[in-house]
Amino acid sequence: MVLNQIINSLLETDMYKISMGQAIYHQFSDYKTTWSFKCRNTDVHFTEAMVQEIREQIKAYCDLRFTEEELSYLNEVKWMKGSYVDFLRLWQPRFEDFEITTDASCGLSIETKGTWLNTSMYEIPTLAIVNEVYFRMAYDYDKLLGSFKERLTDKINGLKGVGNGEKYDIGTFSEFGLRRRLSGEAQEMAVKQLAENRDQFHDSRFVGTSNVYLAKKYGLTPVGTMAHEWIMCVGQGNHKHNPAYSNWYALDAWIKEYGILNGIALTDAITTDCFLRDFQLTYATLFSGVRHDSGDPFEWGEKMLRHYESLGIDPKTKTLLFSDSLDFKRAGELYAYFKDKAKVAFGIGTYIANDTEVPALNIVMKTTACNGMDVAKISDTAGKGMCKNPDYVNYLQRCIDWRMNNDR
Repeated sequence: MVLNQIINSLLETDMYKISMGQAIYHQFSDYKTTWSFKCRNTDVHFTEAMVQEIREQIKAYCDLRFTEEELSYLNEVKWMKGSYVDFLRLWQPRFEDFEITTDASCGLSIETKGTWLNTSMYEIPTLAIVNEVYFRMAYDYDKLLGSFKERLTDKINGLKGVGNGEKYDIGTFSEFGLRRRLSGEAQEMAVKQLAENRDQFHDSRFVGTSNVYLAKKYGLTPVGTMAHEWIMCVGQGNHKHNPAYSNWYALDAWIKEYGILNGIALTDAITTDCFLRDFQLTYATLFSGVRHDSGDPFEWGEKMLRHYESLGIDPKTKTLLFSDSLDFKRAGELYAYFKDKAKVAFGIGTYIANDTEVPALNIVMKTTACNGMDVAKISDTAGKGMCKNPDYVNYLQRCIDWRMNNDR
């Protein structure tokens, strides 16, 4: 490796990977998935030297193991079960599951294949590695870090309501930036400063981070429940399932695992409107809230308020968690609008962990197959999905359309 090792702990992943991992272990341990990397930036190119460094960094990640101290920390999370913690004691990443080449228009192709238990865990560390390698090798990293520090200071002052810049009141928020961070150094700097200054914020409450390693280190709440992969694989990975009912299968399996614990439901895997067909009284009562990740957040929030009210549930008892491309200004607008109508929370990623003088990478690792079959996401924003087979996307859309028009 040319650079220092980027991922140094298996806890350096997003909490929802652990949440989903436990449910996968108990209910879907035989499922197999394929994941594919995509860089959406049309002007970004990874050199052969970068690709080689990424390859070596992933090899180093695959040599890591959970420590007993880390496992003890996970065991203290109230919804974690000893059987899964014991599994993690034996678990290790497999470099053999990775195929890393230069065969892509951006110069970097990554695909992982294997059990869902394994491949799900690779997504976040892989994206963190790709980001850090790119920004350290394509730019003057020290200059980027300098601009990052300046902007971070302005953000902290804005939350305190001091200085000459913008002032922010955003209520409860967490840091969600691991997958697209500038570097491990930058993310830790941001989390550390937010934690150290949180008692001085005006009407903002910094409560946690999705990065389990940093949550442990700084005594914060590790935040994260489910991702799109959960709904896609549970709902579409069994050929007997009608994919328009993906949310029902996914919500049902989640409740079997967690009951009333760990309950924020993701709404937009196959459109929020289709989600609401399954999010009826039982699930809406058991889940503590819902997460927004695509589409207009104000329209989505109003739709969720009306849905809760139609079920006789007071929306003020439920959480609306917003997590789609937020900055503090946008979060402040949403907080001001919804704070008296429901509990409001924010997961803010790139704006905290990779705000510099150059644009952040728009890179993803998505599930593209489960048990040998195509899977897809059809979110509330066009272009956010990723599937190798357009015929399957058309099929999924037809299934959704039929259900929305006929199954009431």
